[in-house]
This record gives sequence, C-alpha cells and structure tokens, in this order.
Amino acid sequence: MIGFDLTDEQRLVEQSVREWGGKEVAPHIRELDRAHRFDRDRILGGMARLGLLGVCVPQEYGGAGLDYVCLGLASEELEYVDTSLRVVMSVHTGLNCLSLLTWGTEAQKQRYLVPQAQGEKIAGYALTEPAAGSDARAIQATAVKKGDRYLLNGEKSWISLADVADHFLVFAWTDLAKKQQRDPSGISAFILERGFKGFSSGPMKEKWGILAGNTGFFTMDQVEVPEENILGRPGEGFKIAMSALDQGRYTVAAGATGLIRACRDASVRYAKARTTFGVEIAQHQLVKEMIAKMESDYQAARLLWLRSGWLKNDGRRNTRETGLAKWFATVASERAAGDAVQIHGANGYSDEYPVGRFYRNCKAAVIYEGTREIHAIMQADYLLGYRDDRPARCELQPYGGRPPSSDDRRSTPGRPAINH
Repeated sequence: MIGFDLTDEQRLVEQSVREWGGKEVAPHIRELDRAHRFDRDRILGGMARLGLLGVCVPQEYGGAGLDYVCLGLASEELEYVDTSLRVVMSVHTGLNCLSLLTWGTEAQKQRYLVPQAQGEKIAGYALTEPAAGSDARAIQATAVKKGDRYLLNGEKSWISLADVADHFLVFAWTDLAKKQQRDPSGISAFILERGFKGFSSGPMKEKWGILAGNTGFFTMDQVEVPEENILGRPGEGFKIAMSALDQGRYTVAAGATGLIRACRDASVRYAKARTTFGVEIAQHQLVKEMIAKMESDYQAARLLWLRSGWLKNDGRRNTRETGLAKWFATVASERAAGDAVQIHGANGYSDEYPVGRFYRNCKAAVIYEGTREIHAIMQADYLLGYRDDRPARCELQPYGGRPPSSDDRRSTPGRPAINH
C-alpha cells in the first residue's frame, strides 16, 4: 500500500525550511527582487547552515543523508518564498551534486562533492549555449586532449549561479568528427573550477523574472582541465546530462508546486480582504472558480512529484514520471500565477503585491529543463511506443542503497536529522 503521510524526518525538513524562509528571506525578497540582487550570504549561508545544500547526499560525502522526498519538500518550500531560492537547490544539489554522486569516482567525490554538500563550495551546471537549448546536440563547446589535460573552448549561457558557483559541470565535444555528425556519443562531461585559467563569467542583465537570483554566462578560452576531471567516461557526457535532468526536473516540479500554493494563499488572503459591490470578492463565483483550480492543481502537482520521489527512493527509473510532474506543475503554476494577478485586479499589476513577482518568475520553468512542448512530445512518444528508457551504466542510488560509482566503489548513506 502507498502511504501519503510524511515521516517525522520529512516533516522536520518541511517545517525547518518553511520557518527559515518565512523569517530570514521572505521579509527581504521584494527588495532583493527590485534591486536585481542575489544575497549570497543570506541565501547560501542560510541554506548551508540548515543542511539543505547536501540534503540528500550521503553523510560520508558531507551531506545530511536524507531521502529524495526531503529534497522535493525543500524545493517546494523554497519556491513558496521565491523561485530564486529553489533554483539553488535545482542547480547545486539536483543537477550537480547528484550527478557527482551517481557518476563520480571516489577521488572526485572527496574533492568536489564533499565540500559542495557541506555548503563550503557552490556548484553549477553548464549545458545551454547561445545556439543550443532544447537541441542539446547543437552545443559548440569543444575539449581537445593535450597530454594529460583537455583544452576547453566555448561559451555557456543562461547559467544559474554563473557569477557565484565555484565548480561547474560542463559539457563539450571531445570527438570533433562526431560533432559534425551530431552523434551525442562524442560529448563528454567535465568538472571545471572557477579558478582555472581562461575562465571568465558575467551576469545576464536583461531577464525579467527570478531577479533575486544570479543568472549569467561564462566563456572558456583554452581552459586547461585535468584528465581526471572527466565525469564518467569520455563520450558519456550526453547520457550524464540527461541523467542530471531527471534530478533537476524533479526539483523544478516540486518548486512549481510551491509556487501554485503561494499563488493560492495570496489569492485567498486578498479575496477575503477586498470588497466589491458590497461583498468580499471571495463571494463572487468566478473568483471561487480560479481559487478552486489553484487548489486542484496544487494537490495534483504534489502527488505527481511525490510519486517521482518515491520512485527515486526505491531506486527505480523515473524519467517518464518526473517529466510528467515537471510538465504539469510548471504549466499549472503559470496558470495559477495568471489567475492570482487577475484576482488582485489592478493591484496584481503592481509590485506592492507578490503575485506580480510570481507571474514573472513562473514562466522560466515552463521553458528550461525541457519546454512544455518537449515534454508533451515525450509523454506522447511513451504512449505511442516511440520512446523507451534504457538502463544507464550508472543510476542514481536508491535511498539507503549502495550503487556502484563509475570506479565501482560503493557507499551507504546515513540518516541524520536536518540542522535546525
């Protein structure tokens, strides 16, 4: 039987993140958003102290050793406050740390995963380029082997934490002949440090959402990366990138669910406080309809990401389920944000109320980590028999399990309570 009650440990995570976000970040988020400022000390420092940056990383690698449902709960609570907070969880923990846990050698885990899980170092993920988004095979970055090193060249764009992260998971072509053929087996994954010579980054200043977060680009000009910094094997980069997206999409789905709840709660408060035609607008049936839709979307989205978390805990492939959760939750969050602005009327069009920020923030998740159109095609292809998920050489470990790493070493996570 499937149970829907959270464990005491999961409830502690939910409560801890909710209290921290409400007390330490929510009072300042409007100011940070308007100033387009990422408050590194407040956000990253607070998340590190709470143990969130390694929430589902095993204890032996510096993490809290909690399960994947806890990762989802943290993501939902963070985005309830602001999308910029959840983005940190998606990129640092979901896309990068869990990729190192799944594909990394023991030496890579000790050098990079441990300080990242402890919050001493911040990590990013770099697949997107100016001419490569949904079409990941269109990346132009190259890595040419020279002795025991690779020389990386190229530009990455729309990179979360580009000006903040210490380490990046970078994807580049190592086989130029396969690049011409668009054969993804010619792409490899690299762990890149900000301090490597030839690396430079800058902010993207023209975006209109997630303004309290850091988004930017970086360039690689003959960046020397040691051969031992290849993640997985040469030519496995595309598989690693897609594997990482299973974890990133999971956090996006849970986060978008939190945004739906934020829209719902703000709309309920406003509808009870605002009067028209002599009554609270909550009495108007069409306002009730919009609020009811937010509630049904919230409950459905939460069940979808919880199912994905359960599958991850059990060590079962969940690309299909996680993709569906991401698709449904992000599209529903866009609908909820639009209706929340509508319920607020003219006030919804003002930054004096949070729903305008919700509306600006929600759109990005409908685009990144698989557009709604890409996910629609994926789900149809599963049903039509055009798509099938084959086992990868390395899979995300089940909660409490002992999967092989890329050098065939094994590990067992512990289960401490989150710091509070």
